[in-house]
Amino acid sequence: MTLHPLYGHKKEQERIRRALQEDRLPQGLLLTGPAGVGKQRFGLWLAQTLLCEGRERPCGACLPCRQVLGLAHPDLHWIVPVERPKATESEKQVEELAEAQGEVLAERRKESLYGPADGLSGHFMATARLIARRAALTPAQGRKKVFLLALAERLVPQEANPEAANALLKLLEEPPADSQFILTTEDPNRLLPTIRSRLVPLRLGRLPNAEVERCLAAHMELTGEALRTRTLQAQGSIGRAVATAGDGNQKATRAAGELLQAVAAGTGPRMERALKQGTWAARGDFTAMLDALAEQLAGMARWATGAGPAVGVEGMRQAPSVDALVAAQSRVAEARETAQGNVNPQLLLATLAEDLAEVLA
Repeated sequence: MTLHPLYGHKKEQERIRRALQEDRLPQGLLLTGPAGVGKQRFGLWLAQTLLCEGRERPCGACLPCRQVLGLAHPDLHWIVPVERPKATESEKQVEELAEAQGEVLAERRKESLYGPADGLSGHFMATARLIARRAALTPAQGRKKVFLLALAERLVPQEANPEAANALLKLLEEPPADSQFILTTEDPNRLLPTIRSRLVPLRLGRLPNAEVERCLAAHMELTGEALRTRTLQAQGSIGRAVATAGDGNQKATRAAGELLQAVAAGTGPRMERALKQGTWAARGDFTAMLDALAEQLAGMARWATGAGPAVGVEGMRQAPSVDALVAAQSRVAEARETAQGNVNPQLLLATLAEDLAEVLA
């Protein structure tokens, strides 16, 4: 299976084309924007454009174009968040991480529309070593190597140690002449300032409903009222539409809503909700709930600024301010990062519930 088309972002594509024609494309780009709007797909389009051998780039017909569309070009390195390597030796960690990367790409060759990364997946020191190792090699086929680092904000929370981000920084400060680096992130403020300073940002906004509908009709076989409803729910995010298609996401969304209701109801309900949480394995349903909670708070913030439909929480006496919602999202992000360590999810949730009660009051 080949990659699905790139939907939307026509103006941004034109900016890239002009930069290439004028030979002024920065060697390091930071693609920013909301979740699910196609930042990684845009990065792959850029990789295809850079590696294309046709007259009009990307032509879609030459061998490099077809290889990129099949995620099989040897000079395309799409690095995605994976689970922390279990090996203790650094060399074996790199090998384990490279194998995990290969497994993810194999899945994406089968299904190019994919859901969000697991909450415990990240970029570790082995990630930086793998990128540095590949960057030191000459291109296998063309004149350039392209590195696409997805969810780059997951470089930073390494058990409060930004060593992976700092290791990558050294590469971005003095990049090999034959390498292009493209990083994607929802929030550039979650990257180290030194990383941001080495990259030129390009923001990708939410997609028009027409583009979302076109994608869903083509790839999710939706029609009629179901198609229109899913398009509106997506709020300009194809990734959101894909994520809400599964029962697991609906379960996580319900759990996030129940937690916010408990937060609004008082100390007793908050503690009761925390005690329902298992005391082991801060992954799976727990991290999915944290992701859904962050999304619900973001939806409330969009509503508070007039940029989205009404989103509220039963039992909440008044709608929180935008500043309060931003602070709440920060608490959820901290909890998600903490969950990457060996922690008790029950205690973590109890602390988070109290923090949310404090900032949302």
